[in-house]
Amino acid sequence: MKLSKVKKFLLAFFLLFLTAGLTACSSGKSTSKSDGTPKSLNVQFVPSVGANKLEARAKPMEKLLSKRLGIPVHVSMSTDYNGLVEAMKSKKVEVGFLPSDAYILAHKQGAADLLLQSVRYGIKQPGGVATKKLVSSYRSEILVKKGSSIKSWKDLKGKSISVQDVTSDSGYVFPVAELKKKGLDVTKSCKIVSVKGADQGVLNVLNGDTDAAFVFEDARNNVKADEPKIMDQIVPIYFSQRIPNDTISVIPSLPKAFQKKLAKAFISIAHSKEGKKIIESVYNQEGYAYAKDSDYDIIREYNKIIASTKK
Repeated sequence: MKLSKVKKFLLAFFLLFLTAGLTACSSGKSTSKSDGTPKSLNVQFVPSVGANKLEARAKPMEKLLSKRLGIPVHVSMSTDYNGLVEAMKSKKVEVGFLPSDAYILAHKQGAADLLLQSVRYGIKQPGGVATKKLVSSYRSEILVKKGSSIKSWKDLKGKSISVQDVTSDSGYVFPVAELKKKGLDVTKSCKIVSVKGADQGVLNVLNGDTDAAFVFEDARNNVKADEPKIMDQIVPIYFSQRIPNDTISVIPSLPKAFQKKLAKAFISIAHSKEGKKIIESVYNQEGYAYAKDSDYDIIREYNKIIASTKK
């Protein structure tokens, strides 16, 4: 009887030890809390200005997000959007601030899903004055010098045009694709001059370096401080279809429940005085709104048209 009791005791002890060991191993390998919240979060931006300057502006986002999510948050800079997409693909970064084209690329590769879309104040024409209404899209415009012989897009044939990088929705993709649909292939019928920054495109037209410029609406405001009469000197002759704003994207493996919590955190931050100051200084954003992937189908369509102009 005594031996039987000893065996029972040893068996019970062994089972208790085994259970505790398995529990410890399980918790040691877990990368998230029981509710799906990750232990930490990596958020990455791509500089629109100097990397050091932008990182200093974005860093305070760590504290605001961490407070709302209850986990450590790390904010960093990527050298370019391709690097950010690769970091999300390898799951080194869970949250990326991606413009529409980079988001489409990342989503196609299974590296990112749409979380939120940025919103900014709308623009009222004529005059290019900012409204008090927040919008989730913007337009591209074609600018020419007042009094120019160019009165409509049809008059652009044979003329010189300042454009942005070929991936820029407002500075290249939308105007080139829409004019192609209308029958004018500017890549073959016009002199294309690549410039860095919409402000340079505006100044090129003002100085007579090019006949027209493809820019976002209303880029004239960016040079107004140095050129007070720019609104009278340079005028728009064409506005594109609306372009969906840039995104906050997340890796698909991030738990859906946590994604909802994260979205609410970003929206809450944008409504706070400190948070609003941060997002305005980083990307000139005023807040965030819910959106869906299909909102970006127009960009997918236009990218195919752009691809056809290169054949």
